[in-house]
Amino acid sequence: MTGTRRPDTALAHAGRHPHDHFGVVNTPVFHASTILNRTMAERRAPKGPRDPAYGRRGTPTMFTFEDVVAEIEGAAGAVICPSGMSAVAIGFSAMLRSGDHVLVADCVYSPARRYATEVLARHGIAAEFFAPDIGAGIAGLMRPETRLVYLEAPGSLTFEMQDVPAIAGAAHAGGALVAIDNTWATPFYFKPFAHGVDISVHAATKYMVGHSDAMLGVISCTAETLEPIRSYAQMNGVCAGPDDVYLATRGIRTMGVRLARHQGNAMRLATWLQARPEVERILYPALPGDPGHAIWKRDFTGASGLFGVILKEGGEAQLAAMLDGLEYFGMGASWGGFESLILPTDPGPSRTATVWEPAGPSLRIHAGLEDPEDLIADLEAGFERFRAAA
Repeated sequence: MTGTRRPDTALAHAGRHPHDHFGVVNTPVFHASTILNRTMAERRAPKGPRDPAYGRRGTPTMFTFEDVVAEIEGAAGAVICPSGMSAVAIGFSAMLRSGDHVLVADCVYSPARRYATEVLARHGIAAEFFAPDIGAGIAGLMRPETRLVYLEAPGSLTFEMQDVPAIAGAAHAGGALVAIDNTWATPFYFKPFAHGVDISVHAATKYMVGHSDAMLGVISCTAETLEPIRSYAQMNGVCAGPDDVYLATRGIRTMGVRLARHQGNAMRLATWLQARPEVERILYPALPGDPGHAIWKRDFTGASGLFGVILKEGGEAQLAAMLDGLEYFGMGASWGGFESLILPTDPGPSRTATVWEPAGPSLRIHAGLEDPEDLIADLEAGFERFRAAA
């Protein structure tokens, strides 16, 4: 029965074993370091990944969250990390060794890019960046030592889509694995393993936690990549606090209904912004007319609340006048919580394989769960201040 249930049902039931915990609906928080054995024989018995032996190796609190993520994403298993960046780092490093070559989409999260160029480089691993729209053409960049292709669809800040199945097919033909940062769509709206991906990393801090109050990452894996990644994480002492894991499990139970509202609000805002005279372009693959819309519509079942806006013009003083006075949009890193956010962005300096030269300044907006008409009124007042400061 478990294998046939739909995503919303899986979100509500995956990983739950109430009668193992006195009928408690949610798996309790296990604060654990030492775990006792009753006998010497029990102590010396071989331990599997789900046999509690030490707090860092896992508890029911952790196993529950891993099981939810793995089921909704279609993975063989999942490994919890203390942050999204930790998941990115483990996802890169667990499968690479000195002398390897990794191909990275030019639009990835900036800290992930730095990890590839700085940390991996120190270990003798060469990183090369490619245009996000390369598709099957990535075969021309493959080398005998290419071990991994790393994607983020849509891309960070610029929201360019990548043809994941085409890239995965070419990568596998060349003997490489494929990893993707799937935080934007979540496992609810994109199933990477059904499209040829081997490793999926997430900042669970975002939509899985959903309330801007916990740091967490998670890596979903195929059967072939699960044990190497789990072992690498264990050997590097990677573990997350049980309270944060509990908050993520509680948050993910409602992720489906929250995402529907985030998507609806984002589409409403993006459509309204698209008609504004100050706006040059909206960066949101769910929006018809976006360059990545066809790929998004083919491969994804929904979109999150995060998108970009390019203005036609405007200086620092105009942006400050607009953003400083907003009532419902906060300015802060991260996204995926219940609240709306807005930030000025500058993706250009992070590009090397492609050139990013927008007409004017760019913004990143996260559409929260507020009434969209209040958000629009807030932005409209912001644009009035923007024009007045010109």
